[in-house]
Amino acid sequence: MRSLFVLVALATSSLAVYIHPLDIRQDPESTEAIVAALAASNNYGAPVPPSSAGSNAGWYYGDSPGSADTLPWLKDSDLCSALADSPDSLQCPDYGYPKPTPTPTNKPSGTATPTSTQPGAPSPTGTYYEVFYNLTAAVQASDYMTYGLVDTVPDCENMCNTVVGCNFINTYHDVNGKNGSPLLTCALFSEFHTAAQADNAGGQTQPDGSIDFITDSAGYDKEFEEGRMRRKHERTMIGTMAIR
Repeated sequence: MRSLFVLVALATSSLAVYIHPLDIRQDPESTEAIVAALAASNNYGAPVPPSSAGSNAGWYYGDSPGSADTLPWLKDSDLCSALADSPDSLQCPDYGYPKPTPTPTNKPSGTATPTSTQPGAPSPTGTYYEVFYNLTAAVQASDYMTYGLVDTVPDCENMCNTVVGCNFINTYHDVNGKNGSPLLTCALFSEFHTAAQADNAGGQTQPDGSIDFITDSAGYDKEFEEGRMRRKHERTMIGTMAIR
């Protein structure tokens, strides 16, 4: 009977499949779970937008991890190394990605050989310009990508540079919505936005009974040289509609 029990147990364990939790708070000690939760398919750890009830920041990028309520710290070398091995997951802006070895070609001597960027590595820096500032509402839109906590606006820009397809950032203080943390919320979007889309003024009841509200909301557009004329046209059209 004992032997039969052992065989059944072994057979059962061989069929078991480990399922990664979608929310890292279910297994905060597991690096594997954190990497899985920070996948693009899970909005890099923040599948619920900050404008919706039950949302939680997915990550923290800054210098004081103790202030970020146990969020994955994107300056932790061990975590950054694990994320680098998973190109579909969020990457650490400061992590030292190894540069790929150029592929030999038959180009004439003196001709530079372009090198590709390793998957998951930060995109070119680009230039950010301020679209709006000092609002009491944050952007909510269907092109939402992810959100986390940062120390400064440049930190949020660095995060946008790291996420493929990110073109717009919205930083703000979510008062009462971060357990009293003074950190900035950093929300990333793929499309251009104006103050007209900043219509999330908070108003969500927190676990302690307080109501959150938004301050210091600012939006910054990431502009690449090849997209400069298109974005200029978008801003012109928005201005024309406003005049009407």
